[in-house]
Amino acid sequence: MTILQSLILGLVEGLTEYLPVSSTGHLIIAQYLLGMKESAALDAYSVCIQVGAILAVLNLYFSRIKQMWAGLLGKNAAGRRLIVNLLLGFMPAMVIGFFLAGPIKSFLFNAETVLVSWAVGGIVILLFVRYNMKHGKGRCHEGTELEDMSWKAALTVGFMQCIAMCPGISRSLMTMLGGLVAGLSMAAAVEFSFLLGLITLSAATAYDFMKYGENMVAELGWAPMLAGTLMSWVSAIIAVKWMVKYLQQHGLSIFGWYRIGAAIVMLVLILNGLQV
Repeated sequence: MTILQSLILGLVEGLTEYLPVSSTGHLIIAQYLLGMKESAALDAYSVCIQVGAILAVLNLYFSRIKQMWAGLLGKNAAGRRLIVNLLLGFMPAMVIGFFLAGPIKSFLFNAETVLVSWAVGGIVILLFVRYNMKHGKGRCHEGTELEDMSWKAALTVGFMQCIAMCPGISRSLMTMLGGLVAGLSMAAAVEFSFLLGLITLSAATAYDFMKYGENMVAELGWAPMLAGTLMSWVSAIIAVKWMVKYLQQHGLSIFGWYRIGAAIVMLVLILNGLQV
């Protein structure tokens, strides 16, 4: 892997990780267009490059991190409640992922799955927005704030997150929709999605690095890996800041149309020989 290839992968990862469009699907296309051959090391790096996106959320939501730390020390009830909710939200993915991670990677990590997932996810977004508009909820969903989130809502988000184990669905999409379905405001749903991602992405990154770290370094090299991770961090900060502001004003519709367009692009690539 060259430095340029790693920078492009980092840019794609950072821009798409927290948007409801599926970073996995975009990385599959990016690797194909860059002519990169599939390997266990490259697959693992596609997970570990998430470190940059993790650091971006740590930077942008540092005040929440401090609140949770105070809660852990017994000095902040809201922070302690948020920690409990995040752990509840993580539990379903941890349990289901333990048993199904292998089969999912073996049978679902392919271009065809991403194509279907992108299209279905786009349609779901558009139907969700239409339903809300029809029932007078508007584009910018109002509801419970993060401080008042219930444990039931946290579990709802957690089980919705499990659906995103299928590549192309998007973890961010499922956790945001899960939060909205559970009655959270748009702002609370987005923030909980980001914070839950800290745990989920960190666990996935740590697992793949421990399992494939030596192979990654030998095959890809430290310099390209670090360059890609740095680019992922910078681009994720930009994407998160933009998305938070955009969703508060416009809602999710644009991502639905984008996903359908991406599915069409994926179909064209498959018809032209994409095999992943």
